[in-house]
Amino acid sequence: MDLQIDDFYKDVAAGMLALYQAFPRKIGLYVEDLIGREEPDEFGLPSNRHQACLGALLWLADEGYLRFESTVRHEALDQAVLSEKGFLRLSRTVPHALHDDPQLPPSVRRQQASLAQQLRAALAERHGERVARLARLLFESGSAGQET
Repeated sequence: MDLQIDDFYKDVAAGMLALYQAFPRKIGLYVEDLIGREEPDEFGLPSNRHQACLGALLWLADEGYLRFESTVRHEALDQAVLSEKGFLRLSRTVPHALHDDPQLPPSVRRQQASLAQQLRAALAERHGERVARLARLLFESGSAGQET
């Protein structure tokens, strides 16, 4: 089983949501804030888990989901912000999440059905399979997952 892929999906979701929450401000995106404190190894190097999370964030930048100015040692991305691509993917509607409750204002229904809100709920519920499914939606281009 590829457990590092499950961790990757959680790291991607947590990192992107932190940036979405701050958007459009630039922030310091710290690995420790996303995965908790990990003790360095006996040589003072970050743990494999810590390095994997930082690697996921750097991969997101390489793929155009976020931008940053520099790294802070192995601890953080400095002045990080969502790119247009990242913002649009997180703010799009997940069709199966739409609630047709007429008592809710349209803006509330739209927000609740956004990929960002769905990811937030899945992380809060610690529902690993749902996090993975939703994180994969983040990587789909085009109208997949969008309301038409």
